[in-house]
Amino acid sequence: MAGDLKNVTDASFEEDVLKSDKPVLVDFWAAWCGPCRQIAPSLVAIAQEHGDQIEVVKLNIDENPATAAKYGVMSIPTLNVYQGGEVAKTIVGAKPKAAIVRDLEPFLGDATAKA
Repeated sequence: MAGDLKNVTDASFEEDVLKSDKPVLVDFWAAWCGPCRQIAPSLVAIAQEHGDQIEVVKLNIDENPATAAKYGVMSIPTLNVYQGGEVAKTIVGAKPKAAIVRDLEPFLGDATAKA
């Protein structure tokens, strides 16, 4: 179900996300979450279209509760953009792909013109 997106875990989060040299969009999700499944294809498309500027990964909150708790994820889907080891943007709830891309524009440079 995660499509082409990399799954990160509590154990790999620091290395995969916080130490990344480019912004990372983390999709906090769970298998039972309908809206999470709804936005998954959009996130895969964003990863394919903008992967050179932003990394898109998934974190299953049921399997990795420590990271979700650390960042105060209370409802899912929650999309956090991490830049330089810090949360730079939080998007809560299922949104259409165009709205997610709009929210990500500060991290995508000029590539959003084609989105």
